[in-house]
Amino acid sequence: MDSFSSPSPGSSQQMSAQDLKKQLQSQLALEYAQQFLETVRGKCFEKCITKPGSSLSGSESSCISRCVDRYIEATGIISKALFGGSQH
Repeated sequence: MDSFSSPSPGSSQQMSAQDLKKQLQSQLALEYAQQFLETVRGKCFEKCITKPGSSLSGSESSCISRCVDRYIEATGIISKALFGGSQH
């Protein structure tokens, strides 16, 4: 039985609203993280990898590191503005 299936008749194992909310939040967080990584990977690869090969050059490695750091920092700033700004 998957997490969205109804419990079998007579079963006392019903998911509470709070449990369902936590599960949905967890699934949304995982989906967001996967989308974030896919975006960063695509954007940073496009920006930093000029000649794809079997290994990264030093400059490509540094570029990717800085690119990922900037995306993470920007995401943090946006998250604080969206979710932290209303908690004065």
